Amino acid sequence: MVVDSLSRLVRCSGALLLLWNLSVCPVQAKAVPDAIQSTIGLAQLPPEGQQTYRLIHQGGPFPYQKDGVVFGNRERILPQKARGYYHEYTVKTPGEKTRGARRIVCGGQEVQKPQNCYYSDDHYASFREILDPK
Repeated sequence: MVVDSLSRLVRCSGALLLLWNLSVCPVQAKAVPDAIQSTIGLAQLPPEGQQTYRLIHQGGPFPYQKDGVVFGNRERILPQKARGYYHEYTVKTPGEKTRGARRIVCGGQEVQKPQNCYYSDDHYASFREILDPK
C-alpha cells in the first residue's frame, strides 16, 4: 500500500514537472526553410544581385576570390544534391568592407548553365529561389 502510494506520487510529480517545464520552456517546431517555399524574381534582386547573376551566366570575371567555390549545403536548407552540385557567389553589399552576408548559390551540372539559383541575404540562414523570366 505504501509502495503504491509512493509510486503514484512519483508519477504525478513527474507529470507536473513535465507540464511546468513545457509552460516555462515551450518547445518550438523547426520552421520549414524559406528556400523550399519562397521565390524572388530576378528583377526583384538588388542591383548587385542582378549583376552577380549575369556574371554567373557569363562565366565571370568575379570580383571575389571565393566566388565559384563549391557550396557544401551544410545547413541542409537547399535540396540535397551530390557534393559539387552547388557553387556560391558573393553579392556585394554597399558599405561593407568584407564580403558581407549576401550570396547567390547556383546548382547544376554545368557551372555557367545552372539549373537553379538561390538568393540569400542572411548568410545562408534562408534562401529564395531566383525566378528568371527568360
